[in-house]
Amino acid sequence: MGICLSAQIKAESPCYTGVNSKFASTEGNDLSSSNSKVSSISVAPSSRSEGEILQSTNVKSFSFADIKMATRNFRPDSVLGEGGFGSVFKGWIDEHSFTAAKPGMGMVIAVKRLNPESFQGHREWLAEVNYLGQLYHPHLVKLIGYCLEDEHRLLVYEFMPRGSLENHLFRRGSYFQPLSWNLRLKVALGAAKGLAFLHSAETKVIYRDFKTSNILLDSNYNAKLSDFGLAKDGPTGDKSHVSTRVMGTYGYAAPEYLATGHLTAKSDVYSFGVVLLEMLSGRRAVDKNRPSGEHNLVEWAKPCLASKRKIFRILDTRLEGQYSLDVAHKAANLAFRCLSTEGKFRPRMDDVVKELEQLQDSKEKGIAPRNPNSGPKPRRHSADDASNGNATLAYPRPSASPLYSK
Repeated sequence: MGICLSAQIKAESPCYTGVNSKFASTEGNDLSSSNSKVSSISVAPSSRSEGEILQSTNVKSFSFADIKMATRNFRPDSVLGEGGFGSVFKGWIDEHSFTAAKPGMGMVIAVKRLNPESFQGHREWLAEVNYLGQLYHPHLVKLIGYCLEDEHRLLVYEFMPRGSLENHLFRRGSYFQPLSWNLRLKVALGAAKGLAFLHSAETKVIYRDFKTSNILLDSNYNAKLSDFGLAKDGPTGDKSHVSTRVMGTYGYAAPEYLATGHLTAKSDVYSFGVVLLEMLSGRRAVDKNRPSGEHNLVEWAKPCLASKRKIFRILDTRLEGQYSLDVAHKAANLAFRCLSTEGKFRPRMDDVVKELEQLQDSKEKGIAPRNPNSGPKPRRHSADDASNGNATLAYPRPSASPLYSK
């Protein structure tokens, strides 16, 4: 979801949407409240009311009238994308006063508007404000403000001109040039740094919805994590996990989380492994259009990840000649370890960041890419591989099945 409204619709939300209640409670585990890790006051997450959450944020409270003006009354031609939350609109505001500006003037924004009939509702909206209103990092998308007025629930973000990683990996057409090997490493490293920040001792947040549609790219292909509607505070004290309903997207959720509802930072690491595998292979985590036996990417590719002789079977043929065998093997091995069936065998995100930095260092030291004429031949090429990639990119559309709560 995030600013781009993730292409994969999320798990089934509780029946309550909160659109008619201005002050909803943060009952149970469904809404994760931000803790005091980013403030000097220690407040138990479960004790914070909606009013306290909104008052503790450092973002602007917009009026509905202001946002209507900024988006030209939510004109259809300003729609950036659709998702489980609702629609995302492009708008303009003055970068100093934050008042509505004329199209093409001032700062470009992305406005996410809650659809009252969507699977997601007030709780996800409030969780987004709760986390992004307090957490700041170069690899987290910036929340500029929100609107809470009558039944209206809107979020205002910085605009990410290159859209989602999902679009660059999987959409075909003249506007989407396949990402190069070097850009894929850059995006993977940026996303890993975002997760490592969330998992740090000072923050202790479990993202719970890491996937390609929630990784947005700025004009320089810097990756930023979006959509914190399912984020949870990590375990505290001597607790090893957080118990919660199973929510997320098929293909990305860790096996132990699916089986038990026990959520840890290592659950995010597994999801990162899935995304890294998608980047290496150019295939979706779940694709029912593939031949039998290849529908689930992890099940199909995992046997090849640890072998130098077999990794060519799963690498994206559009990357032919762009990487060295050694670097490709190390990246595949990293994905393999992130996808370990047991969480205790997965690396921490800090370690993932270090390994990806080493891979980038290897690239910058001029390690020659492998000869495209050597090794196994690619099986097929896409007719749409050549493209210009210069236009502003669309945000993603719904494309995969949700996980349903147990």
